[in-house]
Amino acid sequence: MTDAVLRSTDNGVLSVTLNRPEKRNALTGEMYGLISDALDHAAKDKAVRVAVLKGAGENFTAGNDLAGFADAAGAGPASKDSPVRRLMETMIDFEKPLVAAVRGPAVGIGTTMLLHCDLVIAARDATFAMPFTRLGVVPEFASSLLLPMIGGRVRASHTLLLGEAFDVDWARDLGLVSEVCDNASLDEVVRARAATLAGLPPRSLRETKRLLNPPELRKRMRAVILEEGKAFEQGLQSDEHKEAVKAFFEKRKPDFSQFS
Repeated sequence: MTDAVLRSTDNGVLSVTLNRPEKRNALTGEMYGLISDALDHAAKDKAVRVAVLKGAGENFTAGNDLAGFADAAGAGPASKDSPVRRLMETMIDFEKPLVAAVRGPAVGIGTTMLLHCDLVIAARDATFAMPFTRLGVVPEFASSLLLPMIGGRVRASHTLLLGEAFDVDWARDLGLVSEVCDNASLDEVVRARAATLAGLPPRSLRETKRLLNPPELRKRMRAVILEEGKAFEQGLQSDEHKEAVKAFFEKRKPDFSQFS
């Protein structure tokens, strides 16, 4: 059994920890499946009132390893049976409160998955990035739908088109982060928020979450995830993406001037 994703339960709170600190908690296909397994367990276990998603060490997650990016073609969000698609579906349908604790970098899907959490508590040193255009691909996890809804079209366009990293203040203004705390206080604050949620009436929490995420919105998210996924997988096969990855490993600036 791999230890790339750890889970433990304490007083009604299930903690799900991304545990590849030596790789900045970069996600593999196996890890997507393990996160989904953990959330499925939490959904069925009446003793679990709330789930917390966090990263081991000083990173939330670096997203996908660029070395394995191309292998995602045909196994990404557009593929019904892929581990990435399963995680997206699982998070959309998760009825209990889901809390994210963000320390250090949250890159790619490490940022877009926060759109599907109910509380996002970030340390002051947290940084975020959705560098999809810089990699010759497109946004995923319904971020092209949800970011304009919560942050406004212009701010969402600024963030997604430029693909630049941004700090916790921009993330909070964008609507990605609900609370910011000192780095040393993150674990304590997350525990307190999770304990509060675990002590509240569970049916009331489920119903409130259902009202915040009505069936028509979830249906729309699924449709957008599929549309994004098809464009994403096409991007993985593009010469633009190949140039971006080659430049990354050659430690140079990519040259996109040859493309139109």
